[in-house]
Amino acid sequence: MSDPETLSIYAAKAAEYADLVKIADTDPTLLRFIEALPRGATTLDIGCGPGFAAGAMAAAGMQAHAWDPVPEMVAMAAARPGVTAEERTYADLTATDVYDGIWANFSMLHTPLADWPAQFAAIHRALKPDGLFHFGTKLGAGQSRDKIGRLYSYMTEAELTELFTTTGFNITYSHTGEEAGLSGEIAPFIVVQAHA
Repeated sequence: MSDPETLSIYAAKAAEYADLVKIADTDPTLLRFIEALPRGATTLDIGCGPGFAAGAMAAAGMQAHAWDPVPEMVAMAAARPGVTAEERTYADLTATDVYDGIWANFSMLHTPLADWPAQFAAIHRALKPDGLFHFGTKLGAGQSRDKIGRLYSYMTEAELTELFTTTGFNITYSHTGEEAGLSGEIAPFIVVQAHA
C-alpha cells in the first residue's frame, strides 16, 4: 500500500478503525487459519492494522510477525503480547520458505491491481511448502476511491480464482458476504484460504 491519501486516512482514523475491527480475533476464518497451522508456526500478518489477528496468533503460541505501512497501526500491533511488528509493505516481502502461514486480510485491496500477481507470487515463495495463505478482499472490478478517499482495487471472484491458480495455490476454503467498513458503505467481499 503506497497511496499517500489512503495511508493518511488510516493514520488519522487508527483508533476508530481499531474499534471497528476489535472483534476480529474471534473471526471464524481466523480461528480456522490458526487451527490449520502446526504448533509454534511462524506467521505473517501483512497489512496488520491494529494487530488483532497477529495477537490471536501469538496467543495461540505462534511466532507472530505483523507488518503495516502506517506507524500508528504498527504501534498498536507491537503492543500486543508476543507480536513482532514492523513498518513494512508488500514490496518488502522477499523471503523464501519462511512462513507456515500468511494472513493478508483486506489489505492488498489498497495496492494497485497491476501489482497483485507479483504480490501473490511473493507470498507463495515466502511460504513453506504447503503453507497456508489467507486472503480477504472486496469484490468488484477496476480501481476507485471510497467516500472517505481510500483507494481500492477490485477483482471478480472468477478473476481472483484464476490468480490463485496461476500463482500455484490450491484453494481449500472460501466464502462470500457483504459488510460495512470504515466508510460505512456496504460492499460484497470474499475470503479465501489456500495452500502453496
